[in-house]
Amino acid sequence: MSPKTFSGQCYCGATRFHAAKPPSIVTYCHCTDCRRVTGAPVAAFAAFDISAINFSPDARKFATITTGVKRGFCKNCGSPLTGQYDYLPDTIYISVGLIDQADDLPPALHAHVGSKLQWLQIDDDLERFPTSARSRLNE
Repeated sequence: MSPKTFSGQCYCGATRFHAAKPPSIVTYCHCTDCRRVTGAPVAAFAAFDISAINFSPDARKFATITTGVKRGFCKNCGSPLTGQYDYLPDTIYISVGLIDQADDLPPALHAHVGSKLQWLQIDDDLERFPTSARSRLNE
C-alpha cells in the first residue's frame, strides 16, 4: 500500500489524524452496530496499530454501547472516528471514508455477512465471514 503515511479528518475538520504506518487490514463490516454508527448500508474500516496513530487535537468523545467496544467521535461535529475492541487491544479502526488516501485502501474481506442488508449486493471475490472475522484480524 502507498503512501507510507495516512491522514484524515472528521466532517468539520476540527479533529485530524495521522498514521505513521499503513493499516494492517481494511475490511467491510455488515453488522448492525457498524451500520448504525456510520449511517451507511455497509461500513468499511482500516485497522491501524494504535501506537502509529496521532489525533490532533485528541478531543474525541467516547461511547460504549456494546460491551467490549469503545467508539470515538468528534466532540465538535459528532463524526464517528474510531472503534476499539477489547479482543484487539493494540488496534484502532478508522472509517475509510475519513481517510484522505481512501483510494489506496481497498477492503480485503467482508465481516458479518449474515447480518447484511438483503438488497445490498457487492460483487467481488473477497473472503466472506458469516459473523466476526476475528480469525483474520488477529493475524
